[in-house]
Amino acid sequence: MAPAHVQPQPPEAVMKRKIFYGWWIAAVAFLTLMLTVGVPFYGLPFFYDYFQNDFGWSRAQVTSGIGIATILVLPPGGLIIARFTPRTLLVAGILLLSASLSGFALMHGNLFFYYAMWSLFMLGYLCAGPIPHQVLIARWFARRRGVAMAVAYLGLGLGGAISQKYVALPLIRSFGWRAALFAVGLALLALIPLVLAVVKNAPADLGLVPLGHNGAGEIKVLPMATRRLIHSAPFWLLAFGSFASIGSIGSINQHMKLLFGDAGVPAAVAADTTFVMLISSLLGRSIMGWMADWLPKKYVMLAAYLLIATPLPLLFFAGQPRVPFIFGALFGFGLGADYMLIPLMAADLFGTGSLTRVMGILLPADSIAQTFCPLLVGVLYAHAGNYTAALFFVSALAALGAAAVCFLPKQGVRAAPQPSRAGAPKELFG
Repeated sequence: MAPAHVQPQPPEAVMKRKIFYGWWIAAVAFLTLMLTVGVPFYGLPFFYDYFQNDFGWSRAQVTSGIGIATILVLPPGGLIIARFTPRTLLVAGILLLSASLSGFALMHGNLFFYYAMWSLFMLGYLCAGPIPHQVLIARWFARRRGVAMAVAYLGLGLGGAISQKYVALPLIRSFGWRAALFAVGLALLALIPLVLAVVKNAPADLGLVPLGHNGAGEIKVLPMATRRLIHSAPFWLLAFGSFASIGSIGSINQHMKLLFGDAGVPAAVAADTTFVMLISSLLGRSIMGWMADWLPKKYVMLAAYLLIATPLPLLFFAGQPRVPFIFGALFGFGLGADYMLIPLMAADLFGTGSLTRVMGILLPADSIAQTFCPLLVGVLYAHAGNYTAALFFVSALAALGAAAVCFLPKQGVRAAPQPSRAGAPKELFG
């Protein structure tokens, strides 16, 4: 909250500034998402074969760490983080991620230690990953929120793009895999002074109002009580829709190269398809973020979910010329917008004051879907000996996710007027 003597400035005064301060928040979010999620989250799988070779672990043991940690950490952690401010979460998450990467570098073949480091990593991801950034963008922008969210998520996409080829691989070649993990972990610590210096939890901290706020009434938005939230039909529609869509995305991401191999698609074509998908995802984030500022978010989200669901039948014909590239372009566009639109829709439905609470439930559930659904696809493949049944399952799952979005209301569910019993989030760093 702003000090008592500082009055929020009207929009006209804010717009006279050369740059609205919220855009600095978005710029920092670009950088922090790139380094706290993009590089470490997408870069860690590049180290799996080194873990296998040095410790004699099986592929199942190496790849199960993230799944075990997701189930153990994210559901209870998601219910706790609403008690803290975004800036506090960012600093804590950066420290946890740095400690976990250093732990990976120090391990010597103990699987329990490996799973413990994954749990520490996922706790850091929960604290410094999408949720605090989503809350910050939602608080600072009433207008242009979609564009600001797209700016932040472009950092995540860029970090993922450079994580293996331009970060992990050069560091490993120069210094070895242990030093590479140490270097990435230490680099994260450089973000803490930036976060403390620039990030403000809400515009009122600087005597400002959110961009596009009409200046009428109290700016502070009270959170919806958890009990009322979980009795809300729109909450469950959004939860199921995102769970189904992200589960289908995770299944394709994990199995696409294997599916292409079964269809006789050369490895080079599979790699090129991944590149096309990545470029398309960046376009999807940018264009869909812009559209979300001008069109009802429900329809933009539906379009993104349909772009996930409708290209999936093309994979039945993956061996045909040009089909992989067509699939990659369409699927990647929806993929880029999918994750970004969930907090935008949640903020519209339940208000910015409830966003941490909503995403604290949805993000763990979606992460479990992203982990569990690929395992189920693997079971279906093992049972049938091909991907036919698995593709029917993934296609149906994605279609159900889009159907759930169809039933979302246009107008939000209003929070109760009384303050939440949980009290205000805690600020530990200033």
